[in-house]
Amino acid sequence: MEKVELKAKKRTEFTKSYLTKLRNSGLVPGVFYLKTTDPIAIEVQENSINSLVFTSETHLIDLKLEDGTELECILKDTQFDPVTDKVIHFDLLGIIRGEKIQLEIPLQFIGNPVGVREGGLLNELMHKVEVECLPRNIPEHITVDIANLKIGESINVKDLAVENFEILNAPDSVIVNISSPKGAKESDAVAADEIKEPEVISKGKEKE
Repeated sequence: MEKVELKAKKRTEFTKSYLTKLRNSGLVPGVFYLKTTDPIAIEVQENSINSLVFTSETHLIDLKLEDGTELECILKDTQFDPVTDKVIHFDLLGIIRGEKIQLEIPLQFIGNPVGVREGGLLNELMHKVEVECLPRNIPEHITVDIANLKIGESINVKDLAVENFEILNAPDSVIVNISSPKGAKESDAVAADEIKEPEVISKGKEKE
């Protein structure tokens, strides 16, 4: 897995007015957590955290503080502005080598489904799954091959091939499926009714 460097400064102010000023100046507040130490409040450049949030890959983070401290961690949680979708806060979880962690891993869909080529609709119901693993086994993403998926078929969590990590989501959770085209059932029913109902031909009164 690729390791990404993230430079940060320790944050000593926590008032609402300061946080607003911070965000207006292109910085984002965050917190580094590690169960063996006290939390560290930090602030980073907005574009630096965006590159870790808006991506389809999971990364190990080498957090570098201005005092020279280096901490290995992962992005654990992110808060967004409900109007602008900008990152307004983030949490980093420190890594202890040899100890399992839980985190979300993005799903990467590959292939052009058979069902879509036949006119079906592709429904991606999950884009991430929760996994538990050792830090050295963290996958950047999980590949989901949907090429052979037909109309009416689905791929569930239990269908994913996993190695060196455990998926914590319910096994029967549907990740992706192919549904029939909209209106297909209705048009089929109308066609069936037309076939079942015979044509009635009225006869005129016979001549006397």
